[in-house]
Amino acid sequence: MFSTEGYDDWKIRMQAHIAGQDDDMWFVITDGPMKIMKANTAIAITAGAPQWLEKTILEYTPEDKKKANLDNVVQDVGQKHVPKDKDLRYG
Repeated sequence: MFSTEGYDDWKIRMQAHIAGQDDDMWFVITDGPMKIMKANTAIAITAGAPQWLEKTILEYTPEDKKKANLDNVVQDVGQKHVPKDKDLRYG
């Protein structure tokens, strides 16, 4: 368990550190892993069909791969900045 002593300062420093790594990292923390999307280019989109579809891994660009990996990066940062005797669980 975390001690609440110094938590507010630690939280501000962690937010700044994470945002400094990549602007989208805080989005991953608050909203979960990113989904890499593409436009639905079907010739006729039926009513209620999604405008955006999730890309398959084979469709990822190098930038997509970087964004898709942010969840792993966030977990790595968290593991490195929490003392080993503290219980840190994701999910």
